[in-house]
Amino acid sequence: MVIAGVLAILPLASIGTARAQVRIKDITDIQGIRDNQLIGYGLVVGLNGTGDSLNNAIFTRQSLIGMLERLGVNTEDQAASLQTKDIAAVMVTANLPAFSHSGEQIDVTVSALGDAKDLTGGTLLVTPLLGADGQVYAVAQGSLVTGAIKASGANSSFTQGVPTVGRITNGAIVERSVNFTLATQTDPKLELRNPDFTTAERIADAINTDLGPGIATMDDPRTITLDLKGRNVVSDLAAIEDLKVEPSSPATVVVDEATGTIVMGADVRISTVAIAQGNLTVQVTNTPVVSQPGPLSNGQTVATAQTTISVKKGKGKKMAIVKGSVSLRQLVSGLNSLGVAPHDMISILQAIKAAGALQAQLIVQ
Repeated sequence: MVIAGVLAILPLASIGTARAQVRIKDITDIQGIRDNQLIGYGLVVGLNGTGDSLNNAIFTRQSLIGMLERLGVNTEDQAASLQTKDIAAVMVTANLPAFSHSGEQIDVTVSALGDAKDLTGGTLLVTPLLGADGQVYAVAQGSLVTGAIKASGANSSFTQGVPTVGRITNGAIVERSVNFTLATQTDPKLELRNPDFTTAERIADAINTDLGPGIATMDDPRTITLDLKGRNVVSDLAAIEDLKVEPSSPATVVVDEATGTIVMGADVRISTVAIAQGNLTVQVTNTPVVSQPGPLSNGQTVATAQTTISVKKGKGKKMAIVKGSVSLRQLVSGLNSLGVAPHDMISILQAIKAAGALQAQLIVQ
């Protein structure tokens, strides 16, 4: 039985095979220039009764007692009587961008750690953010926004978004920068985000053509080493980033069976193959029927169902021959000419691959 897809995609028949050139900065990164992940543990206060239950979240109780003692409030003797629900223990995460300096501000994400129901309207108290080396690189504090909508009534409730995760824009101040001096790098490396021999060679050729021979050397499909000894590294990298190349990528077909989505690369080719696509529809219909007893028969009214099953075969689906070495446009046009839906196209592509006629990598998600 063939089930028609609900997501109509593939208006790809109008897409040509010509490729545009892209800037080197859009497909590569400079080795060593990256973000650094930060993490911290803190407390959010000011919640409207939606915070942690101190009887269940022991760490929240201990953090609250420790914070109050540092502020000069002795609550050790009355720890058992603390019952506030306006506080929540949270984990605070952030990304420290490359070349960040002391005093700059970065965004932070706040996530509930205990059994808090909602962090909306809460305020994060001063929270040190640590790097992987255990050093403090930023300090976070401020009012957080969850962006969630939550409503409840007597018998029902509605929640949109995640009310236990919030965000503070510019909520952390950088206290320490990561030491990385780009100007002293004599042999920086470019790393391709999608490794490919052809693309790496084209990048090296474009750099050598613009800056001079021997500047760029391809080490592997991902890495290109630049020999900038005696040159201004920063200005040369700025010039290299704006150079344009034509990227190359392997022929790939990606299908998502859950949604019926099909994405094909421009280099997808198939050998000569014949395709037949059938359409068998089985329809089951239940019609309610009421059996009414006769007068004075002491019978009971009984409701039954009459089932009707019909089987239909689609017409007009004939065997089609798709010639070999066709382009993406021709391939999609050939499949569309059969009148098949995206879910059916997935089955056809899998069958073509099994027959050895699809000259591309098929990825099924």
